[in-house]
Amino acid sequence: MTKKYDLVVIGGGPAGYAAALYGSAAGLSVALIEENKVGGTCLHVGCIPAKELLETASVLRSVRQAKDFGITITEEPNIDLSISQNRKQTVIDQLFNGLNSLLTGREVTIYSGKGSLGSDKKVEIKTSEGTETVEGENVLLATGSTPRTIQGFEIDKKFIVTSDEFLSIEEIPDRVAVIGGGAIGCEFASLLNDLGSSVTLLEGLDEILPGCDKDISTLVRRSFVKKGIDIHTGVQVDGHEETDSKAMVSWSVGEEKNQLEVDLIIVSVGRKPNGQAAGLDGTEVVVDEKGFIEVDKRLQTKEKGVWAAGDVINSPQLAHVGFAEGIFVVKEILGESPVAIDPSTVPWCIYCDPEVAFAGLTEESAKSAGYQVSVSKHRYSGNGRAMILGETEGLVKVVAEADDNGKAGRILGVHMAGPWVTEQLGQAYLAVNLEATVDEIATHIQAHPTLSELFGETVMSLTGRSLHG
Repeated sequence: MTKKYDLVVIGGGPAGYAAALYGSAAGLSVALIEENKVGGTCLHVGCIPAKELLETASVLRSVRQAKDFGITITEEPNIDLSISQNRKQTVIDQLFNGLNSLLTGREVTIYSGKGSLGSDKKVEIKTSEGTETVEGENVLLATGSTPRTIQGFEIDKKFIVTSDEFLSIEEIPDRVAVIGGGAIGCEFASLLNDLGSSVTLLEGLDEILPGCDKDISTLVRRSFVKKGIDIHTGVQVDGHEETDSKAMVSWSVGEEKNQLEVDLIIVSVGRKPNGQAAGLDGTEVVVDEKGFIEVDKRLQTKEKGVWAAGDVINSPQLAHVGFAEGIFVVKEILGESPVAIDPSTVPWCIYCDPEVAFAGLTEESAKSAGYQVSVSKHRYSGNGRAMILGETEGLVKVVAEADDNGKAGRILGVHMAGPWVTEQLGQAYLAVNLEATVDEIATHIQAHPTLSELFGETVMSLTGRSLHG
């Protein structure tokens, strides 16, 4: 007999397992189908392992700067990458086991296998032991994404890797080419530079970190260059050649041809949605030419009772957006009419050095949207806590709507680069999403000395009065 559930979720990444946990907490009977491991890309080959290795780099920087605090290091610190990788796996295993316990405790039925959606919201599950069919009153497609590749750079796991393979490297390469200067590429470039590799970063657009406010991307680029990262923008990567021990990567800028011998090429050009991964035969679910499952603002597909969320739809491919979308779908199923998620105001965090964090409109996008804007920028070089840490590189930029007299009102966007800005974004995100004005935020007291008080200073200056700048 076919088992029936209130909600069947195909895909156990952030969007899928969030929906499963939240739906079960709301009293729904839930089945979760995952062909690999619950937790998805984020937990196993994405957010968590990347940030663990970036933390290794951060600790290494701190050790190297110890002499500035009167702590003597008698020799250059040595990196045992095997220990770092073991620590990474320990963190992943703890989170994976905890997630499994949560799902089991919430009485979510987990199926290990490949789920394929057919007609009448029936899902066929292929496992190592055979085939089983379940049926959902509602079905959520959360099949995620995989790393994109480019022609001429086929992944061989020796010279050419994506994030999937790179995060398990056993040796630090001497010379690396990173193709793609977005968030992932910049994190990898920063990490490898800290670990001692010679890094060349190749980006097809005119600037690294496209999508970031120009002041932020310019600051990060200058910081990277100062550290010795070789950056080339506006490039066309042409291909590569291999020898027994090296790879030669080729790129061009207009008529100018360039080549570089490297030990490793990392392809970090975004992620491809797994739109067709759940079969969909006999359904009205539409997958567009880019591989995204088409949904409306309520995350509903063209098949009634079938939803989609996470990397497989055309929204920001971020784990926390996947969480929010999974929760949104459950609320929609329950008839609670949740507020639609606005992709322009979600929080973004990039963990390179210096870190980047932002929410809301950039100065350029605000102007393009027709807003008159008032802008304020303050640098960490004048922040007491940053001085104490010895990390004064960076800034906070606030973009606010301005009236005809130039007076700043509603906060449209907040953009940060600098020490621990990924942990400072919370109040800025709330300000943007609560549509708060600069006058409202400026009245709130910022603790001193903190890094986050720079946000308060920047907002206060937009009221026409300021303290330190």
